[in-house]
This record gives sequence, C-alpha cells and structure tokens, in this order.
Amino acid sequence: MDLSCHQLERNVSVAHDHGGPGPYTVEDLHAREDEGRGLELEDGWLVKLSPNPLHNYAYRRLHELIETAAQQAGAAIYADRGGDWEISTPSGVRKPDVIVVPRHTAKSWFEGDCPTTIPGHDLLLVVEVVSPRSGSESRDRFRKPQEYAAMGIPQYWVVDYKPEPVVQVFVLDEHEAGHTGERVSAYRLDQRATAGDILEVKIEADKPFTVRFDPQVLTAF
Repeated sequence: MDLSCHQLERNVSVAHDHGGPGPYTVEDLHAREDEGRGLELEDGWLVKLSPNPLHNYAYRRLHELIETAAQQAGAAIYADRGGDWEISTPSGVRKPDVIVVPRHTAKSWFEGDCPTTIPGHDLLLVVEVVSPRSGSESRDRFRKPQEYAAMGIPQYWVVDYKPEPVVQVFVLDEHEAGHTGERVSAYRLDQRATAGDILEVKIEADKPFTVRFDPQVLTAF
C-alpha cells in the first residue's frame, strides 16, 4: 500500500491522545475509553472497521456452522466471532470476524493474566466478511492476506454477502522467491462457492473436521 492510499484510510481523529497525533501503539489502542472497539492498528495508525447488520449476521451464521462441525467431530478447538479477540500481526493488531484456535491455546489465555491479543501463528483459521465499498474492503482483500500468510495461519476465508453470498477459501502455500531460494508463504485460492453450491472445507485440528454448507445460509433469515 502506498503512502497516499494509507493516509486516506487511516483515522487519527479518534486516537487516544498521548501528546501527539500519532503514530500509535497497542498500548494507545487499549488505553482509549472504548478500549479500541471497532478499531484496528495498522502500521501505527488506527483504522475503522466497517460492520453493519448484514455483515454481522453473515459472520455469526458462519461461526455457528464452524462450531457445530467441530463439536460433532469432537475437535478440541475454540471459535469466536466479531472482534472479541485481537491477533497480533507484523503491522499491529487485527480483529477478524471469525477465528479458530486450538482449545489449549484459548484456555491458556483465559486462565492467564493476559489481554485478548494472541499471536497470529497460533490460529488455525481466520475469516473476514467484506463490507462492499467500505474503507476496510481493500484491507480484507489485499493487505490482510499478506499479514495472515506471514504469520503462518493455514486458512483464510473471504466472505462476500452482496450481491450474493460468496465464500473463497485460501490455503497457505510456500514457494521459493526469486534466485535467493528463500521460502515465502502466500495464500492460493483453493475453493470458491456461491449461493446454491455446497462448500466442503476440511480444517486441520487435533481431530480434523469438515465444514459443509451452502453459502446461501449466510444471508437467509
């Protein structure tokens, strides 16, 4: 992302005031009166999330489907939704719409004296539901996949709910970059399903489980 684009997307007017207009830290984010709700930290700047009722309904339905599939398989995972948990990435703090982590990882954080920020490399899956024509759309499609891949998160799902429900499943892939032979992690598109299709995705856990659904259910009332 070039600087001019970044400057257009950042939100410095709502930042916690520590004597200047930014850049900001994780401590600044959490020191706000609202504890940073509805905000992410990107390269030292606070950026707004773009939720709305349809967006929220879609990620809640998807969370239910994932959690039910895991329970039926007896998988020891913990799934959460809606930015209740933060994950740390190279750029700062992200708040995915749905996360899946091993249960022992979640348990260690519940029992410890720790904030809700967890290392990105501990996750099994992250999901972002795209709000069309919002300030967060380009981050969900382009910036976040780079960050999540760099953290080694095995799967990244991108969900659209307009003009029709679409789910894209990206899986982590490693390849050599240039002539250096350095291993680089990036996502490749593994599956894409629209309303009327049946999507089946296997999630690796202590007991692997498969999430199976028609994307239409993400917007069906």
